[in-house]
Amino acid sequence: MHVAHLTLHDFRSYPSVDVELEPGVTAFVGRNGQGKTNLVEAIDYLSRLSSHRVASDAPLVRAGTDQAVVRAAVVRDGRTAVLEVELNPGRANRARINRSPLPRARELVGLVRTVVFSPDDLALVKGDPGERRRFLDELLVLRAPRYAGTRADYDRVLKQRNTLLKTLYNARGSARDAALATLAVWDDQLVGVGSELLGARLRLVADLAPYLGKAYEAVARGASRDDARIAYAATVLPDRDPAAAVPDAEELRAAFTAELSRRQRDEIDRGLTLVGPHRDELQLTLGPGDDARLPVKGYASHGESWSFALGLRLASYDLLRADGDDPILILDDVFAELDTERRAQLAGLVAGAEQVLVTAAVPADVPEELRGVTFHVADGEVTRG
Repeated sequence: MHVAHLTLHDFRSYPSVDVELEPGVTAFVGRNGQGKTNLVEAIDYLSRLSSHRVASDAPLVRAGTDQAVVRAAVVRDGRTAVLEVELNPGRANRARINRSPLPRARELVGLVRTVVFSPDDLALVKGDPGERRRFLDELLVLRAPRYAGTRADYDRVLKQRNTLLKTLYNARGSARDAALATLAVWDDQLVGVGSELLGARLRLVADLAPYLGKAYEAVARGASRDDARIAYAATVLPDRDPAAAVPDAEELRAAFTAELSRRQRDEIDRGLTLVGPHRDELQLTLGPGDDARLPVKGYASHGESWSFALGLRLASYDLLRADGDDPILILDDVFAELDTERRAQLAGLVAGAEQVLVTAAVPADVPEELRGVTFHVADGEVTRG
């Protein structure tokens, strides 16, 4: 899979730009603030309908305009499709394939797959649990786009349930009885969609774990593939052994229902849903054995944290490749953060991908193994040479 042509209208800093791309390595070189990252961000946006840099669409639309368009010709198995998304902050985005409108923009998700390496990846290790949940969900949706709907449904039910919990705290008499009956309905919906999301995350972590060990060994000095591990800590399964098999759907539903019942008083007192996938954690640990393992956050050195973050991205790439697709790799200003040895290691690991897109401030930041086509980006102009 690769992008053969990228067109932007009023996206970020670009009123309009067209870039012809090829398989292999392409580097966008330019000083900070010139727009090189905007180009690769647009391709990544087509993949996930979200940015790896900001939380909302509004900053993606050029100042003074109210709409942006990202269009790309994507080649997969020798066939080309033109994917397009129209960003409308405050209104529904619209998407098209070969100029034919899609019923919902999210149906575009997963048609092009990207894996992004960026300096912000350190947040996967050092940030709060929400960063790691987001990492899992984005990878999950790339593997199976239908989970975008599952995640949206879960967020909707969770919001409604939290609103009801807040009213229950002060409810009395018949009003309380009615609210509790309504809560039971929302409980059932939360369990249904939440169990589906939880089961998918548990299976994803089980699939990803072997690739992480291999990737960490490749990027960390003196490491073995048993050093880096991940485990999923589910609030509805507080006593689960991370090495155990993933429970089936009925077991997850039963555990979810029981935990909601057990914590109901606490939830009403706090006006907040305290159990479910939105409270779970992806645990990251380092160490040579089970007795010597420590959380990466708070204990790992800066270099170990960087290697773990890179390992998570490489593992994602390898897992997606194992599914049958070669994702587009985006290395966004990542080499400036690495020493010479790690630059060479990472470059050697990704050089064989079908398409690698690199951004760098200066040509010297691009490793020799990734010297391919170069575009210079300056003052809103993208020129090949």
